Amino acid sequence: MIPVNSVLQVGHFPEIMQAEIDRRFSPTKHGDPSAPPPPGNFEAILVRSNTKLPEALVKQIPTIRLVSTCGVGYDNLPLEYLKSKGIKATNTPGVLNDAVCELAIGMMLSLMRRIPESQEHVKSGAWSKGLFPLTTTLAGKKVGLVGMGRIGQDLAKRLEPFKVQIAYSGPNPKPVPYTYYPNVKDLASACDVVFLACPATPDTDNLVNVAVLEALGPSGFLINIARGSVINESELLYALQHKKIAGAALDVFNNEPNPNPEFLKLDNVLLTPHIGSATSETRVAMTKLAVDNLEAFFTQQPLLSEVHY
Repeated sequence: MIPVNSVLQVGHFPEIMQAEIDRRFSPTKHGDPSAPPPPGNFEAILVRSNTKLPEALVKQIPTIRLVSTCGVGYDNLPLEYLKSKGIKATNTPGVLNDAVCELAIGMMLSLMRRIPESQEHVKSGAWSKGLFPLTTTLAGKKVGLVGMGRIGQDLAKRLEPFKVQIAYSGPNPKPVPYTYYPNVKDLASACDVVFLACPATPDTDNLVNVAVLEALGPSGFLINIARGSVINESELLYALQHKKIAGAALDVFNNEPNPNPEFLKLDNVLLTPHIGSATSETRVAMTKLAVDNLEAFFTQQPLLSEVHY
């Protein structure tokens, strides 16, 4: 059981997620993270991973002992402050893998086969005036994954039936049957398609830069399902504008929900509004795990998915 008036819900949750929360318990809602918190001796905060949790807000609630994030990413949390105060944090890994991997595969195929443009070719009546341009097949290509964690491994398994060679990069090699490259630039140089599936950390900030993009080359494709901060966006824009790479599919951006408008002018990009986990089934599963972590905390049970920072 979660005690009454013990949890502060920060930020907005979509209706389907809020319904699951309200079915389980009654949090105190605080819609504006930048505003002072309501009065109360809150012991836990519930927040979505796309809502920035200000350090200033947490500082105003000295009774907080847990932050439960609904999402796999936790770069929205003031981690250094939480660590300094011994405040625990949890996230919701695993339950969103299927949805994120499905979108990643769909984005890759849509980008390489230009599916959105081909639909417009039919709808606009252009087909009667000429054939649609030839596109690029996936079979026989070498696909690289930057990050071989839970999502990276699930994504690799889904890629195997497409008759591709799989390689990856990360801090350390993993016990997986794929070629390991310690350096992202070397991975890009060896691959035709590169997925970004790594966490947003200081080490991955601007990880994909001009050197990596040049290594990927004019026939290479980039798909980002990680975080916008993993890419140097100005250098990616230049590469796309000058055809230094063949194309990019982006589900995440540096300035969400207002990405750089220069992306909107390009014909070699596929853009989606951070919908990796945006299915009804996944969002309910994420919410359940976030609340399960809260229940475990208040009943003094081991946390189901603690963030170790």
